[in-house]
Amino acid sequence: MPDPIEVRKVAIESVTDASGLARLIDDGVIEAARVLAVIGKTEGNGGVNDYTRILADRAFREVLAAKGHPSPESVPLVWSGGTDGVLSPHATVFATIDPAKAVPTDEPRLSVGIAMSEVILPEDIGRPAMVEKVAAGVREAMKIAGIDDPADVHYVQTKTPLLTLATINDAKSRGHEVITEETGLSMDISNSTTALGIAVALGEIEMPSAEQIHKDLSLYSSVASCSSGVELDRAQIVVVGNVRGIGGRYRAGHSVMRDALDADGIWAAIRDSGIDLPDRPHPSDLGDRLVNLFMKCEADPTGQVRGRRNIMLDDSDVHWHRQIKATVGGVAASVTGDPAVFVSVAAVHQGPSGGGPVIAIADLG
Repeated sequence: MPDPIEVRKVAIESVTDASGLARLIDDGVIEAARVLAVIGKTEGNGGVNDYTRILADRAFREVLAAKGHPSPESVPLVWSGGTDGVLSPHATVFATIDPAKAVPTDEPRLSVGIAMSEVILPEDIGRPAMVEKVAAGVREAMKIAGIDDPADVHYVQTKTPLLTLATINDAKSRGHEVITEETGLSMDISNSTTALGIAVALGEIEMPSAEQIHKDLSLYSSVASCSSGVELDRAQIVVVGNVRGIGGRYRAGHSVMRDALDADGIWAAIRDSGIDLPDRPHPSDLGDRLVNLFMKCEADPTGQVRGRRNIMLDDSDVHWHRQIKATVGGVAASVTGDPAVFVSVAAVHQGPSGGGPVIAIADLG
């Protein structure tokens, strides 16, 4: 049986601020050596050259090292860049706790499994080889979390490599072609390929063909949240689900947004996490029971939302990544009453087209 989980959200007050993590450790809420993963939003541009992710990564690893984590370099720190609109920089910290200190219960409670995939080569991105490597990593993370039934998995957060000029040239030097030479587009393709790997591992879909990757929008995972960056060469995989008998205070649930305005999809995820709500809920009904939301979003490829035309995909001044992130972030913050929610873009194969997965983690006391 895996150890129970403590999970807390902390603010990031500047681009290199990790004081929230330090306080959790100093106050005895968590032990540095028991930190499993950190998932956070940084304030950069969210693009290929968003180095706020690297700055945050360094700051949090330095705190872990200073506070006594035996191998801080091995902890998955998954940073999604870009806090457009009202979104606020923050981090969610996952750590194990001593089972003797956990609230005993036979109800489903949060469990976390961490794994790394095999090395993902530049020529793997956007192709079945990457799907297979990610799927194998997800299955390994499930075992570590003690989760046997894929239905008990409510959230899979990944960080995978994207293509840069250096890695494109590396593939060419070895006689291989890459899926695209547009580095920005490779971010979206890396995310979508990873999502299909998650869906395959959880039995949501069959193994896709090469022609379906990043094209067949009917294929998706309802629990995948995939991010990519320049800072690694394999998939970091964090599987979050529920296990009976593990004990603790926290529980995960999920649903999907059908489109960018689907607040009901957000409330459905919150209900699925175990929080009782009235028929017409309000942020005040949450109290302090919602730890955080984790969401993916995508501009609808039809260029419409609920029958109304928008120009996100035609705008040459502001990339649609930033526009849809700000939109969904505003909808999510209006539900939670808290702008520190995890909203990430490039959601092909992550939830229904034009929408996206919503994962809620509740503190049930």
